[in-house]
Amino acid sequence: MSIATTALAGVVFGLALAAPPGPMNAIIAEESVVRGWAAGFWAGLGAMLADALFFVLTLAGVVAVIDRYPFVRPALYLAGGLLMLYFAVGAIEEARAAASFTAEGDRDVAAAAAKVRGFRKTFVLSLTNPYQIGFWLTVGVGLLETGTLDVFSHVPAVGEQLAGTLLVQTGSPALLVGFFGGIAIWIVTYPAALSSAGKRVDALAPAVAAGSAAVLVGFGLLFLGVGAMSVL
Repeated sequence: MSIATTALAGVVFGLALAAPPGPMNAIIAEESVVRGWAAGFWAGLGAMLADALFFVLTLAGVVAVIDRYPFVRPALYLAGGLLMLYFAVGAIEEARAAASFTAEGDRDVAAAAAKVRGFRKTFVLSLTNPYQIGFWLTVGVGLLETGTLDVFSHVPAVGEQLAGTLLVQTGSPALLVGFFGGIAIWIVTYPAALSSAGKRVDALAPAVAAGSAAVLVGFGLLFLGVGAMSVL
């Protein structure tokens, strides 16, 4: 497999993992329709940089401490669940206050504090996300080890249906570069599409903020439930 083909497979893998609905995309959507593209991009960048940090820490063997100390994973579930519920409260307030995407929202994005608000949310949330850490402990770290990767089998919701349709050889830095390139494409285009739609449809901003709150509440309760069951 050529370097270009390997990199393209990595892009597909990155996009496939970044696109499914979840708490990170909920925050990106909320920031994009309420505050504009830049805020949505920064929110996506927070999750992406957390992935890069996990990759480095996994290579260094630091993240493996989770497997050595059983109490760490339940603690992460509980902390992540509480954070999601906390951010859900903010999303509910946004849904009540945001009548539409307005020029005032664009001016707000010009302020540095507004740009990094979503970044802080997704970055901190990613650091307490056991699923994200688990990915790098298993699949992610294997991207640079010689072997074979079934790309779509690791994609949430559709993995079983698409398993075996895209097999790539791992062990090439091009695959990892493509993987993060795919995530980068998502965090640029997803906020752009939502921001553009929000400017045209006044009702979109409060609707997306409400949807973001619902997603965060759902995942927050799920994480708290898993964490509590692990402790008992």
